[in-house]
Amino acid sequence: MGSYPTEKIRNLGIVAHGGAGKTSLAEAILYNTGMIDRLGRVDEGTSAMDFEPEELKRKISITSSFDHCEWNGHSIHFVDTPGYGDFIGDTRACMRALDGAVVILSAISGVKVQTEEVWAWANEFEIPRIAFVNKMDKERASFLRAIDDMEKSLKARGVPVQMPIGAEDSFEGVIDLIRMTACKYAKDGSGACQDIPIPPEYLDEANRLREHMVETVAEAYDALTEKYLETGELTEDEIVDGLRVGTMRNTFTPVLCGSATLNVGVKQLLYAICDFLPSPLDRTKAVGINPKKNEMAERGSDEKEPFSALVFKTTSDPYTGKITIFRIYSGTLNSDSTIYNATKGVEERIGQIYELEGKKQKAVKQAFAGDIVAVAKLKETVTGDTLCDPNNPIVYEPAKQLLPVISYAIEPKTKADEDKIHNALHRLIEEEPTLESHRDPQTKEFIISGLGQVHLDVIVEKMKRKFNVEVLLKTPKVPYFETIRGTAKVQGKYKKQSGGRGQYGDCWIEMSPTGRGEGYLFEDKIVGGVVPRQYIPAVDKGIQEAALEGFLAGYPVVDFKVALYDGSFHTVDSSEMAFKVAGSLAFKKAMELCKPVLLEPIVTMTITVPDENMGDVIGDLNSRRGKVVGVEPKANSQTIKAVIPMSEVLAYSNDLKSMTSDRGLFSTEFSHYEEIPTHLSQKIIADAQAAKKD
Repeated sequence: MGSYPTEKIRNLGIVAHGGAGKTSLAEAILYNTGMIDRLGRVDEGTSAMDFEPEELKRKISITSSFDHCEWNGHSIHFVDTPGYGDFIGDTRACMRALDGAVVILSAISGVKVQTEEVWAWANEFEIPRIAFVNKMDKERASFLRAIDDMEKSLKARGVPVQMPIGAEDSFEGVIDLIRMTACKYAKDGSGACQDIPIPPEYLDEANRLREHMVETVAEAYDALTEKYLETGELTEDEIVDGLRVGTMRNTFTPVLCGSATLNVGVKQLLYAICDFLPSPLDRTKAVGINPKKNEMAERGSDEKEPFSALVFKTTSDPYTGKITIFRIYSGTLNSDSTIYNATKGVEERIGQIYELEGKKQKAVKQAFAGDIVAVAKLKETVTGDTLCDPNNPIVYEPAKQLLPVISYAIEPKTKADEDKIHNALHRLIEEEPTLESHRDPQTKEFIISGLGQVHLDVIVEKMKRKFNVEVLLKTPKVPYFETIRGTAKVQGKYKKQSGGRGQYGDCWIEMSPTGRGEGYLFEDKIVGGVVPRQYIPAVDKGIQEAALEGFLAGYPVVDFKVALYDGSFHTVDSSEMAFKVAGSLAFKKAMELCKPVLLEPIVTMTITVPDENMGDVIGDLNSRRGKVVGVEPKANSQTIKAVIPMSEVLAYSNDLKSMTSDRGLFSTEFSHYEEIPTHLSQKIIADAQAAKKD
């Protein structure tokens, strides 16, 4: 058994939108539990949880960080997650492995779209949660407004178990509605507080909120409901038990309040984490697939069960190498042991096991069901893999990754950078699965895609810092195509005589359009051997190679059919090369006659914006040649579906942030190709011809 029994373990994430105070709250938790001796501050760059140079520079959390503490006989493992849209994919991956969450609500701005997103993920992963209304000391702070916003925006039942004493400059403590006691805090960040009677001016409101709390808690389970209906009251222990059961069933969400930067209300939050959030034993069994039998398998959170764990995060360090972070769902893991990667079907050697403490690592000999730990230098394992007992394999389903929303072409600064770029990107994609990279087969550019402009800027900085690779970001070329609207019959004839054996190839083709998306079709209609069989593939190859270069602007030609129906040959001078050239000449001649046009890629967009921004966003889409195909109302927001040319939304991530004050979300997916309007087509052709001359 571990140093703490499993029922005393709490695994939780601190989640919310960016700027809500997650890292400040994590700092206060560490300070109050004695893990650090000085309260760090994000704005001063002294936080224990934000330590990457890119985080210190921007004063925001870019990657999830991990720590643990002890409180009231419990071991609490917690994750400080990013809240900004560019980095929130990391939050989703971590939430897959957690048992509970503390959702921060801003007493100033309430619920933002990223809070809605993480709340939806908590619903998806069935994660019980409690809410903490932060920044009660700031101007325009309102505890009840934050709860009202939570109930409207998140469709959640918020149950205040505390209320603040004062607000803004006068905020000085909290009232415990369960025990009907008050606590007044020092304002020096020490967390020192003294118990006081509830101030008379707050008594009526405290009684009202307590009555509401008891009524709600009484619904947690039948015995509690019966007791409340009989007596009209519940004991403190019954209220705590009801809050725990209701929280774990996601019937309602207990709401607390405080100020992370002033260290007010954090100790009460720690007690609430221990009292209301589940242990690994309270969660349902972990469900996966036995890869050998291809049938469902389960693992309970028990040290006696076979070992199993899900890798939910990977970090890369130029000195220590790859660090793999995983949640143990069952069994025990010993250092210096061999385990099985059931996803890859390979064995991995475990060296030292670590508990993570911010940027530090503490070595441990064993880890147990419910623990979140890390190991270094696994060779094959990546994020999303399942590690397990070789004799009892199981594969867990990882969190589905968010799709990238913005792409750039990257260009190495030097030849040396070009040689190292692939390895650097491979390592960074292991670390950040929301990052994607590929070489565009048409434009020949190397493309990286991510969740936003800042996300890709940070990737560029990390490439330089971690791998000494310098690159430039450029707007990627749009992968246009060319096609035809008409039909033509033409001859392609290649005849060359230069002494000795000459070259002779002659073919007649009919070129016509096919349906959109049908690609290229070649039809052999030769009869009577006017073109020998061995030369027919050469004609086909010559046409295909010429089609790659295009006709109007050098873009590949698609969706056309060629029928080879006549030709002639020379018994001595004909060759595959001659017929290949003849095929390309016929293609170019046919393109002139077949009414060539440019095609552009069209994408489908799903955009979620606050109600007040919908008009501006739809107007902007219309100005970009977009077509809105549907609008779905949500609480305080609208989800817009539109189809729009890719060329119009290459930098849409930045534009949407500007229009919605960073409260909009969107995703794109390739849809189809459409013909470009003539006036735009002429400009693209002119630009291509000018570039060719340069």
